[in-house]
Amino acid sequence: MATRRAFIAAALGVIAAPLAAQEKKPGRIYRVGVLDPVSLSANAANINELRKGLRELGYVEGENLLIEYRSAEGRNGRYPQLAIELTGRKVDLIVARGTPATLAARSANAEIPVVTAPVVDPVETGLVASLARPGGNVTGLALLANELEAKRLDLLRALAPRTKRVAAIMNAGNPALAATWKAINAAAQSMRLGAQLVEVRRSAEIGRAFQTAKAQGADALVVRLGPLTEERRRAVAGLAAEHRLPAIYESRLFVDAGGLVSYGVSAPHLYYRAAAFVDKIFKGARPGELPMEQPTKFELIINRKAVKALDLVVPPDLLLRSNEMV
Repeated sequence: MATRRAFIAAALGVIAAPLAAQEKKPGRIYRVGVLDPVSLSANAANINELRKGLRELGYVEGENLLIEYRSAEGRNGRYPQLAIELTGRKVDLIVARGTPATLAARSANAEIPVVTAPVVDPVETGLVASLARPGGNVTGLALLANELEAKRLDLLRALAPRTKRVAAIMNAGNPALAATWKAINAAAQSMRLGAQLVEVRRSAEIGRAFQTAKAQGADALVVRLGPLTEERRRAVAGLAAEHRLPAIYESRLFVDAGGLVSYGVSAPHLYYRAAAFVDKIFKGARPGELPMEQPTKFELIINRKAVKALDLVVPPDLLLRSNEMV
């Protein structure tokens, strides 16, 4: 009888063990805020790479990870309120893309770490003290404008060899504007090209900016308007085509919308790399002591239809260096 009772007790113990495990309080849930210029649907490829990177490091959405996404929909003025919303959601960390988003996240709460994906020249804009030792609550990925803008101009000139004067149509609401324009102007001078800055402060001014560039003698463009909505990207590409101005963009999203060519970092790879910073911070590292990382993966995307419409010819070496023809 005693043996039978012992057997039953042991069996009940085996059954009860999983139930007891289920009754345990769940472990910590890490809350990651994302502050981005574009909607979640438009940013799906990037966010999937962030999830992938986090998953490889042990963070699984729905188990120990919660992602709170906020989009400015291309309007920089929305960032401060969105950053405050994220802090109100008690996020442990914010992943931010671009200088306006990063500034808003940093200002909303100086105690919440911010990981950039990426920012341009963060030392020049005052976001960090140095790339090696950022200080404060910001770290992540950083782009240095000098080399990148020189490369873009070189590619534009290769695709449109008759270029003599370049206009930079830029979003004046971005604090990184000064450093970027300085790099573009210096690169143009080194290539013996004329250069002019055309500032845009509101979307309604974009059409007039193209007219100004054309009227002032520009025969090619570098466009730095940030990640606009899909409708506005198509409008920008349409304006370049209407004025017959070869233009190079920072993101392939503009090329997918009909623009001529883009050269820039692989955005999905940046979000994947951002996951490593998130993990280090969650494991106790201080953001101000984590050196910022410079991207190593870049993309050259060319729109075949835009090339034909502008009566251009893609040089064979440029064709070989391109990542994709769309």
